[in-house]
Amino acid sequence: MTTVRWETRVAAIASDVWDSCFTDVEGRWWYEALESSGLEDQFEFAYAVIEDRGVPVAIAPTFIMNVPMALVVPPGIARVMSIFPPLRYQRTLFIGSPCSDEGSIGMLAGYSLADFVLPLQDALSARAKARNVSMTVWKDFGELQKPAFDALSQARGLFPMVSFPGTLVTLPAGGFTAYLEGLKSRHRYRLKKKLKDGLAQGRVNVSVVQQPDEQALQALYGLFQQTYEKGKTKFEKLNIEFFRQIALKPQSHFILLTDDATGKLVAFMLCFQLGEKAINKFIGIDYSVGMQSHLYFQLWEQAVKWACSVGVTSLESGQTAYGAKREVGHQLVPLHCYCQHRNPLLHRVFGAVAKKITWISLDPELEQMS
Repeated sequence: MTTVRWETRVAAIASDVWDSCFTDVEGRWWYEALESSGLEDQFEFAYAVIEDRGVPVAIAPTFIMNVPMALVVPPGIARVMSIFPPLRYQRTLFIGSPCSDEGSIGMLAGYSLADFVLPLQDALSARAKARNVSMTVWKDFGELQKPAFDALSQARGLFPMVSFPGTLVTLPAGGFTAYLEGLKSRHRYRLKKKLKDGLAQGRVNVSVVQQPDEQALQALYGLFQQTYEKGKTKFEKLNIEFFRQIALKPQSHFILLTDDATGKLVAFMLCFQLGEKAINKFIGIDYSVGMQSHLYFQLWEQAVKWACSVGVTSLESGQTAYGAKREVGHQLVPLHCYCQHRNPLLHRVFGAVAKKITWISLDPELEQMS
């Protein structure tokens, strides 16, 4: 009695269904912001609504994009693939979000992922054919969902693929001091030294704001672009309209560092508060200030202090910059993708390639954390 229907707008699904299905992860507010940001040149969004006897019980956000294979396969294999144009990019239908670190399907209490994976995969395969998509991918799902995906892979022939891991810090009671005490001694020493050295370069003022004005948005977007250009892994390219839209959401908190002497914004971090969990989603840094200021670590200090002040007990920080995150005590959160190519031959080729993908092949910095 399980059926799947497709909607292409957030508003086509009742808000109470969204709110009941998504509680402690990015939900309606997040997809509204993405949908309203003018990202159609990169993504085609749609939402699979799973119904049980005609009643909506789950929502699976999806998007279609052309994925450069060099982003996900080891460099040696990427060079071989680049010789063959059909293999350079794959038009892919993902379950998940282009900017979320862990895949999630929102569902009502009493249901589990195992209840939906088979009909949902069949609906994905039909949509992939209708939208001329080569591959379907369940993007970045965690260890708790592995039994459901093992059963799905056996039933429908999907192959698993290791993904960039997420990162997480558990915050103890007692604020920043207790957090410091929980770090390994060498990490605690280095962090305290960097914070001290950073302050010696010039004082910064700290503020945590919601709904920043247009002038502030322009400044922080400029810093975001600087950080984006320095990043090694680029999955999506966000525009300033996204920041305008996400700034309207009550879950969004911007941690701002401004130079005390000039009043200029030099760094920001955007965090989402979801109950006792917070997600450190985007940062921007003025690299002209100099590495000696250690702005990332000053931002992190303020993020921990803010999180502790609002009752947050876990702080998630995404899938990149592993070296810096290791220094401040992050743990890795294993994530996996589950894939199916419509072409049987290419399905076998990509399945063989997926077996060679490891954390180290994705990012050498992970060798120090694994």
